[in-house]
Parts: sequence; C-alpha cells; structure tokens
Amino acid sequence: MTRLLAAVLALVLVPGAACSSTSEAEPEGSAPSVTASSTTAEESPSASSAPSQTGEGAAQAAPRLKVTKIATGLDHPWDVHPIGQGRFLVTERVGRLAIIEDGDVRRLQMPTDLIWASGETGLMGLAIDPAFADNGRFYTCNGGNPQGTPDVRIMVWKLNAAATRASYRRTLLAGFPATSGRHGGCRLLILDNGALLVGTGDAATGTNPENKTSLGGKTLMLDPVTGDPWPDNPFVNANNRRQRYVHTYGHRNVQGLAQREDGTLWSAEHGPDRDDEVNLLKNGGDYGWNPVPGYNESVPMTDQSLPGKQVAAAWSSGSPTVATSGASFVAGEEWGWYDGTLAVAALKASEVLFMKLDSNGKLVDVRIPAALTSFGRLRAVTSLSNGSLLITTDNGGDDAVLRVRPVG
Repeated sequence: MTRLLAAVLALVLVPGAACSSTSEAEPEGSAPSVTASSTTAEESPSASSAPSQTGEGAAQAAPRLKVTKIATGLDHPWDVHPIGQGRFLVTERVGRLAIIEDGDVRRLQMPTDLIWASGETGLMGLAIDPAFADNGRFYTCNGGNPQGTPDVRIMVWKLNAAATRASYRRTLLAGFPATSGRHGGCRLLILDNGALLVGTGDAATGTNPENKTSLGGKTLMLDPVTGDPWPDNPFVNANNRRQRYVHTYGHRNVQGLAQREDGTLWSAEHGPDRDDEVNLLKNGGDYGWNPVPGYNESVPMTDQSLPGKQVAAAWSSGSPTVATSGASFVAGEEWGWYDGTLAVAALKASEVLFMKLDSNGKLVDVRIPAALTSFGRLRAVTSLSNGSLLITTDNGGDDAVLRVRPVG
C-alpha cells in the first residue's frame, strides 16, 4: 500500500501529456481535441484526482465541481476580469477586446493598429483599475509599436459609458524585449497595496533574465497611475532607470501571478522541455534562469551554480512539462479541500492543478479535478468575489470562458 501511494503521488506531482514539444506548444502544434460538447460539466466526488491524504488539510473533503461555459466564440482569450453589472472584459491574443454580457460576446471598438501580434505575443494580460466604476480605466500588457521595432508594453485604456469602445490613453511602461513573439509573457496583477505587478518573458534571448537593466525575464513593480517604479523595489535607486522597476529576475516566461491572503506573491512560468515552475516571489530574488551562451535551453531552470543565491521553486513539473499559465488563489469554505489552494491552469496538459501550500510556502499536496480535463488548453484563472473561478480555454477559433464553482 505504501508503494502504491508513493506511485500515485509521483504521477500527480509531475503531471503532463506525453509530448516532446517545448512546454508552451504555442502557437505551433495542434491543440488537444475537446471531448466535452455540453455547456455544463459536473464531476462526482470520486472523479477528483487525489494524490495523497497526508499533510495539511487531509481530513477535508473535495467537493464536486460544476463547470459552465458562460461564453464561446472567442479566439485565444488570454485574460478575463469582471467589470461590474454582471459583465466581463476579455483580451484576445489576436489583438481584440471583448465584453461578455448575459452569455453574449461583443467586440469593442478600439485602435487595433496599436497592437503587435506575432506568435505567442499579442494582447495578453489585463488588470482592472480599482476605481473602474468611476473612471472606466483598465490596463493591458501587449505587443506594441507595430510600425517600428516591436516591443511588449503596458497600455492604459478607458471604456466608454456605453461599454462599446475602448480608447487608448497612454503607455505606462514600454521596452520589454520582443523578437519573433516567442516568450512575450505577460501577466498583470494589481496588488492589495495598489502596486501593479508585471510578469515578463525573456524574448528567447539568453542574456535578458539575469541582466537587471533588461525588462525581460522579470517581475516588475510600478505605480499604475504614474508609471513610476514602486518605491519598495530592491533597485529603486539604481542609476539605470529600467533596473528601478525590477522586483525579481532570472525568469524564463512568467505566465501567471497571484497574491495570497497573507500578502505573499506567487508566479507560474514555463520551463524548456522540463521544470515548469511555481515560485514564491521574494523582493530582489534571483530565480536562476541563465540560458547562455546563445539561448542554451539545456541549462537548469534554476541554476544554483550562478553567483549569489537562487530561489528554489515551490513546485516544479519535472519532465514532461505541463505549460503552466494563469494562476489564482481559491477562497471560500464551500471549496472544502480546495479552499486556500493555488489554482494553476496548464496549456499542454489541458488541466488545472490545485496546489496546497503551507504557511511557509512549501508544497503540501496537488489535486487535478477531472471536471476540468476535457476542455483542451487552459490559459487564465480569475477568482471572483462570490468564490467562483473563471477559466479561459486556449485552443483557437472557438474558445470559451468557463465558470467553475463547488457543488454538494
């Protein structure tokens, strides 16, 4: 019995599909086939993948999960957030913004010529201003400057009162590196203290992650109103202006950001052909990705041989990768075992990993509910104030936004 439990735990802590491609599998490679054709899916308690019943929270039962498609017909929806009155704002990687209202998808009028879309890069991360109800202000992280040398940047927008048009207001911060569009990041998260946290990709350029004067392969922190570096940043007094924005460095391609109730910050990122990571972000921390010379992806994801101290991952996929993407913490007693876990979407593995982490940031357990394994590639995870989760599919052409809630 001990050997059986150990084998099951090993399988679930290193999940993934049998695939030899890089962890992103974007945009090359075919999307997994979607076998669920119904609008609503629900799992029985026995369908939940439970790797172990040891450690913190072992006595709690995992509730059944009900999954409902609240919208379809989207194309690579990268992020989704509520904007009040039962409406949701969505970014589509191809360079469009859409509103979901009562199940209908309505594309917004917007200056699409400001967005550069290529490969994995396009209109990506989304954050809603805390005062949105009064000012209509929101932020995107996207490819920009399509008429010149493309980059990745944070742009500020305003939604009109009729919710039909998004007007460009200003660029908050530009100059995140971009090459072919590979490893463009880019997730946004407004923190409890008002700062804007940004996760970026390394643009498949080996020197970017460890170079503190590059905005690539980093988490950045800034004031979302002024665009200034956040005053608590570790290098805020550096001579180089870009370095002042750096919060952590040594990342490969940050796809998910989340803040736990205790204030701690977490990221999810893609590894090469192994070792996707979930990391506890520490101000000024080095996360050890240094693929040089050239872009040498055979080096360790967290290279402990580099000068100084590198922060070890809280969770790593090992091999094969699952292509970790969006992440959000789950809250609510109705979630049972899942309450307080970090829900991490996986693109290649077409699943959501619910990770239980202790107060010190150590991994306790992982569960993968069967109810979320039949929708193909999954990109964003957003927690709603009512306790539900929103998850976007990322298969291309006819994608959906899913609402997930516990039942029974």
